[in-house]
This record gives sequence, C-alpha cells and structure tokens, in this order.
Amino acid sequence: MSFRVLPAVVLLSCLSFTSAGEVDVWLGTGGAPSKGIYHCILNDETGRLTTPTLVAEIGRPGFLAMHPKLPVLYAAGSLDGKPGVAAYDITGTLRKAGLSLKNFVEIGDGGAAHLAVDPTGKTIVTAQYGGGSTAAFALNDDGSVRARTQLVDHEGGSRVVARRQDAAHAHWAGFSPDNRFAFVPDLGLDEVVIYQFNAAESKIAPHGVATISPGGGPRHMKFHTSGKWVYVLHELDLKVTVFDYDAANGRMTPKQTIETVPREDLAKEKFKSCSEIRVHPSGKFVYAANRGHDTITVYSVDQTTGQLTFVERENARAATPRNFNLDPTGRWALVGGQASHTLGSFEVNQKTGELTYNQSIVHAPSCICVLFGHE
Repeated sequence: MSFRVLPAVVLLSCLSFTSAGEVDVWLGTGGAPSKGIYHCILNDETGRLTTPTLVAEIGRPGFLAMHPKLPVLYAAGSLDGKPGVAAYDITGTLRKAGLSLKNFVEIGDGGAAHLAVDPTGKTIVTAQYGGGSTAAFALNDDGSVRARTQLVDHEGGSRVVARRQDAAHAHWAGFSPDNRFAFVPDLGLDEVVIYQFNAAESKIAPHGVATISPGGGPRHMKFHTSGKWVYVLHELDLKVTVFDYDAANGRMTPKQTIETVPREDLAKEKFKSCSEIRVHPSGKFVYAANRGHDTITVYSVDQTTGQLTFVERENARAATPRNFNLDPTGRWALVGGQASHTLGSFEVNQKTGELTYNQSIVHAPSCICVLFGHE
C-alpha cells in the first residue's frame, strides 16, 4: 500500500480551536484536480480563510469524520485503487502539522458516499451509494479501524425517477443523540432506513423505515439540537421533510414538507439537485444547499413544533455547492464549490439566520466535504 504524508498549515487537535481566533477546517475532495485531503484555517473573528494545503494523498476522499475523543480523522476514499475507510493520526505542532496514516480497511462493496463515527468512538458506519448497502466497522482504543463487522444490503428501489431509483442507493449515515439507533437515508428507496445500534459489538440490526414523498430521493438528514425533530433533505425534488422523532422507540413521523427552491425558479436549470442540510448550533435555523441553482436556502425553526419557515435564498458564490458547514460558534458558514474549486465564507446573522458573503474565498480543488476540527 502506497501513500504519502504531507505537511499541513496548522495542527488540527481533537478540539475545534487551534488557538484563540482560529478554527481548523478539513476538506474532502472528489477527483481531479484534487489529490486528497486538504486543510485550512478559519479566523473566527473575521471569517477569513487561509489557502488550503494538501495534507494527505488519497483517492477521492469525499467524506470525512472526526473521532469524538481522539485527534484522529477518518476518510472514505481509495488507496491503491481499493475503496475503504482510512484512519489518520493528526500530528505535529501549531502551524506545522500533518496527517499520518494509521491504517486502512476495505469496505468490500464499492466506495462509501458517507461515513460517521458513533459518540462513543467505538464504531464507524458507512453508506455505499453504488452498492446500496450499509457497513459497520469496529474501532480500536487508539482510533484505528479494527475490522468491518457487518455489511447489510438494502433491497429494491422505488423506481419513481428513472435511472436514479431503479436500485437502492444509501447516501448518508448517522446516529441518534442517545446512540441507540443508526440512520441511513436511501435515495433509491425513498426511505430513511433505521437500524438498532449495538455500540459494544459495533453491530446494526434492521429496525424500521421512515418514508418520504415518492421520487424525493432522500440524501442527507440532521437532528435538531433538541433531539425532538429530524430534517431530511430530498436530493431529487429539492425539498425538506420535517419529522417528529420518538426517541424511546426510534421512530420518525413526517409532519411538514417544504421546497428549497420554487418550481418556477428551476425551470431553466439543466441540472438541479439538493446536496447538504445543516442545523444551526442554536437550533433556530436550518440551511439547505441547492446545486444547479447554486444557492443556500435558509429557514427559521419553530421552537415548539420544529416546523420550518422560509427566510431567504442566498447566492452560494460557488458552482455546484455540494457541501457546506457551520463553524462551532455558528457565526460562519463555509460553502464548498465542487465545480468552481472554491471554499467561500459567509457571516451568519444570529437573529435572522441570514447569510452575508464575507468576500473571503480560496482555491479548494473539487471540494465536496467541509469538516471542522470537532463537530
């Protein structure tokens, strides 16, 4: 197995802040001209970004995740042409750091579209879009990947949207706030597949599904900060469904579906697709990214019901905003442009949730994942 370890600009510790006023940002990438994982710094006072630097060479590290307790970063990517999960130690000192490959474990069912680490730091769950499956991996105490413990195939396809829904396409993986359940939105099924999660054994077991509107194509989802509601982003019909969440039973009940972009505004777009959804740390706002239309939709959250109200649609200042993220303070939003090869900074209005372009934009090759030091 061949790999290179390259110097970075700054140390990413297991905390979000490397020093006063500085926040670490990791960037996952999706092909040429990128060469792997990149890193830059956000100044949390000014919103300015440093130029991203290549810190590890790996094929298409599309999504990244951080260990909850250790300075270890995980990437879903390929080494020597084999797709799997890579674990990296974060090494070095302030402003002179790098990634050191701990180990790499193959998935065995194609590449993962997404991965997540459970809150105990014992398990990784991955979602394989092409394979239509969910995999679980056990982690060692030092954060390295011990082994794949499970591979569960998703069956069928809703067949509402031709070619996109003829088969299962698992697209995201994550855990409930109490770590009892794992969730995998499947674009091909028009369902969020829900698993019981056994953290001690790093195993999952089928538990149920949550259904969205036919042809919606669920892509990503996020829990509200209260844990009472779930927001599921539809990739194909550009909508968000709000679910009530029953924590005791791990059940999701739909209560509202709202568009991200009006149908008439999409009429001239040759390509249109939602990509990412985020909940503001305050729980007051929800954000969704729209590819093709190249905007970020902002909603306010009713703190009694969890339902969404449209606030604004902000120009993403990016071509194909496949991913974006809110910094730990909630003051800044960073938007990655896959086709424009950019990372741009926006200030977040803490009262309204509105975004204001900060005029800080840097070159970020094929940026498709924005991860802060410790989410």
